[in-house]
Amino acid sequence: MDLSHVIWHKSRHSGEGANCVEVAVTDAAQAGTERLYLVRDSKNPEGTVLAIAVAEWYAFIGSVKRGEFDGLG
Repeated sequence: MDLSHVIWHKSRHSGEGANCVEVAVTDAAQAGTERLYLVRDSKNPEGTVLAIAVAEWYAFIGSVKRGEFDGLG
């Protein structure tokens, strides 16, 4: 997938910390199928990109908001 036109965003809550991720959203034409959420390590923008389908993205965000990952790591 060509990511040259994707616009990456880092949370305004991340500050200057070293452990940040960036997120982008494709449209269906870019993804070739459906809209996808993309996640990458902000320190390694040329590295691995995770592509997450819309339904799974919203399930993940819901879990974060419910605190299901609090205390991990």
